[in-house]
Amino acid sequence: MSTNTWDTALYEGKHAFVWKYGEDLLNLLSPQPGEKILDLGCGTGQLTAKIAETGAIALGIDADAAMIAGANANYPNSDLNPDLNLNLNFAVADAASFKFDTAFDAVFSNAVLHWIPDADAVIRCIYQALKPGGRFVAEFGGKDNVKFITSALSEALEEIGFDSQTLASHTSAWYFPSIGDYTTRLEQQGFDVIYAVLFNRSTALSDGNAGLRNWLLMFASRFLSQLSHEQQNLVIQKVEQRLKSSLYRDGVWNADYRRIRVVGIK
Repeated sequence: MSTNTWDTALYEGKHAFVWKYGEDLLNLLSPQPGEKILDLGCGTGQLTAKIAETGAIALGIDADAAMIAGANANYPNSDLNPDLNLNLNFAVADAASFKFDTAFDAVFSNAVLHWIPDADAVIRCIYQALKPGGRFVAEFGGKDNVKFITSALSEALEEIGFDSQTLASHTSAWYFPSIGDYTTRLEQQGFDVIYAVLFNRSTALSDGNAGLRNWLLMFASRFLSQLSHEQQNLVIQKVEQRLKSSLYRDGVWNADYRRIRVVGIK
C-alpha cells in the first residue's frame, strides 16, 4: 500500500494513537453480530479485533507482510486459540488490487488511504467487495494533513542536497484529498455518499522530546532510508528546529493532522 518499510515494533510501541483514535470511527461503522466486515489496511490488527468483539465476522488485510505477521501474533486464529472465540482472520492483500469470493456487509478503513495515490483503483475494489446496500466507512489524511511537518521535512532535505525530483516523487506518494475530490471519486464509481467531514485533529506524540523523531522514522522512512545515519540525524534536527515554536508545547510534540471521515453506500 506504500513504499514505506514498516517497523512494527515502533508502530505498536510509539504510535498507538493510530488505532486508538480509530476506535471512535467504529461508532460510525456500528458493526452488527453476524455481519461480514473487511478491515482495509488493518496494521497489527487492533481495530479488526474490536470489530470481531461485536460478533461480526472480521477479516483484516494489509499489503505489508510484517504487519499481518504482527496481527496474527497479537490475535492467534481461533482454531489455535479456542478461548479467543472470535471470527477473526488476517491476510496479505493490496488495497488497490484485492478480490475475494465473498461479499461484505461493510468495508472499514482507518489511517490507510492517504498512503495509496491510486484512489480510484482502491474505490473500485471496495465497491466490488460490498454487497448491494453495503457501506464503506473510512478515515484518513485530508487536504493539508501534516502540512507543517512535510514542509519542514522538504526544506531540510533540500538543504542537505536531496534531489528535488526524487523529493517531489516521494511527496506525491501521499494522497491528501479535499472532500470535493474524494466524494466525487466515490460517486463516479457508484457510491451514495451520505456523510463526509474534514476536520483538524492536533495529535500528541508519545515519548516527550523524541516524539517528532519517532514520527519521522515511522512515517517518513521512504525519505530517511536513503540517508546515512548522520544525515538522518541532521535532517531530523533541522525539522525539530523549524517546528519547535509551533508544534512543541509543554514537553510534547503535536502532529498537525487533518482528517477526512466518509461513509458511502453501494
